[in-house]
Amino acid sequence: MRFVVTGEWTRNHFLRVIVLCFLFYTFVLWLTNAGMYFAKMSLDPASVVEYYLGNEEKYLQPRSLQGLLEVLHFHSFAMGMLLMTLTHLLLFVPVANRVKAWGIGLAFVSGIVGELSGWGVRFVHPGFAWVKVAAFVTLEAVLLWLMVVVARALLWRAPSAYVRRPRHRRAHS
Repeated sequence: MRFVVTGEWTRNHFLRVIVLCFLFYTFVLWLTNAGMYFAKMSLDPASVVEYYLGNEEKYLQPRSLQGLLEVLHFHSFAMGMLLMTLTHLLLFVPVANRVKAWGIGLAFVSGIVGELSGWGVRFVHPGFAWVKVAAFVTLEAVLLWLMVVVARALLWRAPSAYVRRPRHRRAHS
């Protein structure tokens, strides 16, 4: 933690390597997340409805309560840890607090809404498919943005957002 607060995270070679490796693994997760999503459904809400409610003509069964619980159980922990780590790193990137707030909020909200909207499609109303698609696209976009912003800060050795920069004094005549 000290390395990030003091700005050493951009100067400590090993720490930079560790964070960059984490971002690489996160990028692989980002790609496979999209791959798994598109292997099951598309951005067409009708495909989302079919995935969750099944299709007798295609011999697709509806998602079971137990299956949805298992996915939610694993995803709530894994996505929570991933988002906590990425958004925590964002705190130290020198961008405006408003930008950080939006990034953090969108990341966590789109993550949980994406998980719960499948439940909505299955047990409440097929209209939740639109929410599922929007949450997926938003989460993928925010994850990519977080990875890029943190990687950029590391590669360009940006100072920590918590390091005070010296103020320039005006010369008085």
